[in-house]
Amino acid sequence: MKSFLWLIYACLMLQLVACQSAPSQPMPGMPLLRGVNWVAADTVTLEQLQNLKDHGVEWIAQTPFGWQKAHDQPDLAFSSKRGYWGERDAGLIQTTLLARSLGIKTLLKPHIWLRSNQSGAWVGTIKMNSEADWQAWFKNYRTMLLHYARLADSLQIEGLCIGTELHLTVTEKPEEWRKLIKDVRQVYRGQLTYAANWNEEYEDVPFWDELDFIGVQAYFPLSKATAPPLATLLDSWKPHVRALEKLQRKFNKPVVFTEVGYRNIPHAAAEPWTWPARGEQTEPEDPATQERLYEAMYRTFWHKPWFRGTFIWKWYPAVRTSGRARRDFTPQGLPAARVMARYYQQGN
Repeated sequence: MKSFLWLIYACLMLQLVACQSAPSQPMPGMPLLRGVNWVAADTVTLEQLQNLKDHGVEWIAQTPFGWQKAHDQPDLAFSSKRGYWGERDAGLIQTTLLARSLGIKTLLKPHIWLRSNQSGAWVGTIKMNSEADWQAWFKNYRTMLLHYARLADSLQIEGLCIGTELHLTVTEKPEEWRKLIKDVRQVYRGQLTYAANWNEEYEDVPFWDELDFIGVQAYFPLSKATAPPLATLLDSWKPHVRALEKLQRKFNKPVVFTEVGYRNIPHAAAEPWTWPARGEQTEPEDPATQERLYEAMYRTFWHKPWFRGTFIWKWYPAVRTSGRARRDFTPQGLPAARVMARYYQQGN
């Protein structure tokens, strides 16, 4: 394993030298991104990634974490041993290169994790108490983001997400984000996006004009009913489509769902963002409802010219067949995966 990693690092250095002398090539047009959010583990194999290819997947989103103590404290650590191997630099490198050997591209998608959120705070509520703390937070975040931007450029990773659901930082300090984008463009030559939460945030982001596509974490509520029929789900998408089309026309940027997914339960359409509680046994499995939710989403968006893809939440290295994971978001081993594959295997 050590010799393999040294070989990877040597290849990276050669790639970096080549990249520094090669001109940046503009994209002639944006193809559909057929993606999943890859769940990092302590290993990765070609066989696991080949399973993605069998489902028509052409992109994976990889998520390294930055660890922040609380929503109002500027400290931020990253690339630590706290996360899985697959979330650290060595794991990101190996996963990227193995995926590329199968023709699978990568969206590198850093995410902040709050270590203390007893008050119910989440990353969208990150807000500092003073201007000094704001400057410290952006300094720390810039250090983390540029680290991953340089890593992404050295690997020729195809896409980089500059932030995920950091709503109040965006609305409170938009100019700081514009500075960050400018800094990232100096060291990274791939596509840039930001992953905005479905609830208000994606319409509040003022700097879509400086990115390559609009990223939305698309957990839109569709129906409070138990096991709603397909017709209801299709109708429920209409107001969200109008809002997304309006934003797309304003910025003239394509829209990608950087996350979208549904749990395998009867009430999955009501609050799609809700995670299963530990030990939860209150709702039965309902793969038919999950399947209809996938069908409604793809039937609504897949052929719209301004819509350019999905990253399904989420995909494990191996199928989980029992316990809490069966009511988790993954479509693996369920009819929803066949719906995803059917659309992914269609042409542009």
